[in-house]
Amino acid sequence: MSLRDKVVFITGSSFLASQACVPHLKRSTNPHILTLSPPLNMDAKWFAPHAAYTISKYGMSMCALGMAREFSAEGIAVNCLWPRTTIATAAIEFNFPEAVLRASRKPAIMADAARVILTRDSRAETGKFFIDEEVLRGAGVTDFEKYAVAPGTPLFRDLFLN
Repeated sequence: MSLRDKVVFITGSSFLASQACVPHLKRSTNPHILTLSPPLNMDAKWFAPHAAYTISKYGMSMCALGMAREFSAEGIAVNCLWPRTTIATAAIEFNFPEAVLRASRKPAIMADAARVILTRDSRAETGKFFIDEEVLRGAGVTDFEKYAVAPGTPLFRDLFLN
């Protein structure tokens, strides 16, 4: 698969999966779509080293923004969630130096932030770009060390955030 095909596939898959869920979401009492995609930041520094990845992630963000408007009348919330720091996933473990992994947070922080967002009233917020730490702080969380892979290690800021 070519790089161009991968970019289109990532964005298209997110869009098509969301569209396929809409009939079911319309019957839900609190319908949400939450994509793991970043806030839109047009600083050229995010495009230069990895344009294809940036285009695919921003494509997901733009789809979410469009669907938020499209489905707002049905009360379906469509939002994005992005981590403030790198998350200790296989992608980080196998593609970056160990120092980046140690400077990351555990995936649980994203799960906890997603839970907060997905349990809110779907009619209250749509078309938002949430950052995991901000969501949790707003929910009263103050201890973020529990999410650190290596507590005490300075964290590595994730992509697309200035």
